[in-house]
Amino acid sequence: MTAPLHEPAAEAAPNAVEEAAVAGTAAKAVQGRSLGRIAWERLKRDKLALTGGVVVLVLIVVAALAPVLAHLYGQDPDAHHENLIDPLFGTPTGSLGGISGEHWLGVEPVSGRDIFARILYGAQISLLVGFLSALVAVVLGTVFGILAGFFGGWVDSLISRVMDGLLAFPQLLFIIALVSVMPTSMLGLTGTGVRVFVMIMVIGFFGWPYIGRVVRGQTLSLREREYVEAARSLGAGRLYILFKELLPNLVAPIIVYTTMMIPTNILTEAALSFLGVGVKPPTASWGQMLSNAIDYYDSDPMYMVVPGVAIFVTVLAFNLFGDGVRDALDPKGSR
Repeated sequence: MTAPLHEPAAEAAPNAVEEAAVAGTAAKAVQGRSLGRIAWERLKRDKLALTGGVVVLVLIVVAALAPVLAHLYGQDPDAHHENLIDPLFGTPTGSLGGISGEHWLGVEPVSGRDIFARILYGAQISLLVGFLSALVAVVLGTVFGILAGFFGGWVDSLISRVMDGLLAFPQLLFIIALVSVMPTSMLGLTGTGVRVFVMIMVIGFFGWPYIGRVVRGQTLSLREREYVEAARSLGAGRLYILFKELLPNLVAPIIVYTTMMIPTNILTEAALSFLGVGVKPPTASWGQMLSNAIDYYDSDPMYMVVPGVAIFVTVLAFNLFGDGVRDALDPKGSR
């Protein structure tokens, strides 16, 4: 008579196991994911963006380690090799601009300087100007954009008119005019340092209205959200709302426009060096190399192809990566 009393207990054990399994499955199903994780998972599915990101990372490493890589390569970017130059035509001896096991991308006409070593050092100038000018533009654009969107009224009108004026101003002509009256030393910098500093500040200053208009528009939308009204009702001050409520929600568009701004700044630096108002020899610059290659495009086309490909690959990689970041951070975005 005691056997039936143990049957419910025996049946309860499998039911408990099943309930625990269901509960575990449900817990896994409702497990939350951060916005960063969601964006990363979306970015991983974009092979082109990942490829662009890898190329960008390689370029950053190359620029940072240019002296080390040039030393391991065994060539000084400023060393002349006149013995590799045809004394009659001034072009490199050998095929494809003097490409050999010792000079992987050939040598420059007339001077005989190693092109690969100069490409390594040219990456430093391009990425330095590209990143730092973008940083200047992002800081100014974020500050003025969020102030214009949050306060509105005369503050918004004043900042918006300044942005309109800067967008209509020819920055290229301004830099050319500024370089002609620029001192040879400034803030402890001399020569190339002064020119790089001026390019960074001017490109960044004229670039902030682009991101400022985006931040202003986003702020106009966010300031009417419920969490902002809740913060006001709880007595939060303006600085708290700006930096704790609004700014974190502006990170995504700021990152996206920063990645899209860097390649534009790189092209601007190359254009300035091409026109002769960027860095000066013997400092290596991709735009300067293109400018020097004009006189030899028919007799030594590789001298023009190499820096041109370097600029093209760099800008393309940043654009691909920037498009991928934009799609990953925008949940409504689709290709």
